[in-house]
Amino acid sequence: MGASYKKIIEKESSGEGVSSFMPLWRTRLVLLVILLLLFGLGYRLIYLQLSEQAFLKNQGDLRMVRTETDPAHRGMILDRNGEPLAVSTPVESIWINPSFFPELSNEQVTALSALLDLREPALRKKLSASKGRKFVYLKRQLPPEQAQKVLELGLKGLYSKREYKRFYPAGEVAAHVIGFTNTDDEGQEGVELAFNDWLKGSSGERKVIKDLQGRVIRHIKQVSESEDGKDLVLSIDLRLQYLAYKALKESVIKHRAESGSAVVVDVNTGEVLAMVNQPSYNPNDRSRLKVSDLRNRAITDTFEPGSTIKAFTIATALESGRYAASTKVNTSPGYIRVGRKTIRDHSNYGKLDLTGIIKKSSNVGTTKLAQNLGSDLIWLTLFKAGFGQAPGTGFPGEGNGMLPMQRKFRPIELATLSYGYGLSATPLQLAGAYTAFGNNGERPELTLMSRSEVSKIEGIRSESVMSERVASQVLLMLETVTEKGGTATRAAVPYYRVGGKTGTVHKVGQGGYQDDAYIAYFAGIAPISKPRYSVVVTINGPSGDRYYGGEVAAPVFSGIISAAMRLNNIPPDSFDGLK
Repeated sequence: MGASYKKIIEKESSGEGVSSFMPLWRTRLVLLVILLLLFGLGYRLIYLQLSEQAFLKNQGDLRMVRTETDPAHRGMILDRNGEPLAVSTPVESIWINPSFFPELSNEQVTALSALLDLREPALRKKLSASKGRKFVYLKRQLPPEQAQKVLELGLKGLYSKREYKRFYPAGEVAAHVIGFTNTDDEGQEGVELAFNDWLKGSSGERKVIKDLQGRVIRHIKQVSESEDGKDLVLSIDLRLQYLAYKALKESVIKHRAESGSAVVVDVNTGEVLAMVNQPSYNPNDRSRLKVSDLRNRAITDTFEPGSTIKAFTIATALESGRYAASTKVNTSPGYIRVGRKTIRDHSNYGKLDLTGIIKKSSNVGTTKLAQNLGSDLIWLTLFKAGFGQAPGTGFPGEGNGMLPMQRKFRPIELATLSYGYGLSATPLQLAGAYTAFGNNGERPELTLMSRSEVSKIEGIRSESVMSERVASQVLLMLETVTEKGGTATRAAVPYYRVGGKTGTVHKVGQGGYQDDAYIAYFAGIAPISKPRYSVVVTINGPSGDRYYGGEVAAPVFSGIISAAMRLNNIPPDSFDGLK
């Protein structure tokens, strides 16, 4: 027994043994391989730490560090007196990461939809469509307190994001001038669109660390600071804007008109003090908005200005030196034949001086003047008055109107041009043209921006339309239109001297001029003693028997000017009847 055991020990010592024991050389090989692997791993770790540190950090950041945007505060839009017309308020937008957002119970869907002001089917549809995505908005621009209630539901994967929402204090009164922004705070209409780059500023960026669910764990650094947008001061006087809007809306409703516009311009500076339209819309609630209501008709829609052009025909006659204010023109028998067309007056006015032609709005009188003057002189006066050219306010969709450019006008074309047919203009263009009568013959450049003190000192760019003498003469003629015997007695303003010209034209349809559809308007200056305002009122498609400019548009002018005089404490021209 002892000898057998001794033999076994000797065999094991010599490397011979049963197959269940690993040979010594194999053990050493395994240990060597393990040591080499450990050495390789250690070398790799040292190499990565020393040579690839920046790369590894960047890769880690890509998985955890995110760049977030700091939204810029959009600049305010103010009226000339500092009253806010557009302001931005902080809001919260609710979003989810669908990868972590749980399946909601019916009770949770009901609670969430109520807090988001969403209908349950709409919320379910949005959640269903969000699968496979990383970021989905549930509701944009909620008040902070409402967003907080949503977050208090404690739903995993639901977050809020700070944004800004635009608010318009004047609502529909200034909607067409100001316009509005979309949910991304980008201007879509009006001044908001025209001056979007000025107002919006630039967003900043910051680096943050987020967990797998998208929650911010830590703020790392501010990459760039946000730069708030700049404020914009308009020429609009909000007080006058309200009063003009009220007067226009009342007239459109009273006469059941399709639409209407009114523009008030400072004759000395070219600043647009009021610009209103009907129909309008509420920019704070656009849920029922009609696309047609967005149009700023005062600056985009063109029409034939009709008899308001007669003032420029008279100015051309005076400027030519061939006529004086007292020159008589025989308009008998109340009509004149030009080619195959008969041009008529409302009555046979007989012999009229130039003042009488304006006061009675004689088509025959202006036709005879045009025949003597020729097309070149009349066309040049109209061109210098701004017809056929963009006003240059920078407003989106600004209309150029149309002033025909022809080497030779046919007799009937020259005749109709003299009393306002065959050309077109926007209400703003016509108001700009009439500033020349109140500004010593000079037409200032129109603007929707408030003139700074610097620009007043340096001067305002203007176009000379006529001499100061002629402008003064025509101004006095326009005053007679609002006096007894004129066509616009309803434009008169108690205790103030005002003047202007009515216009009534047939609307153009598919088959030409429509016999029973009209556009009525009035263009005027006030006060005549020291002109300050140029006003144009347009009523499109008034219903019923009252459709003339003197009946429909002139009273709106009177209401606007009466209010403007009170607002600005302009002393009366006459104290007759005052106690």
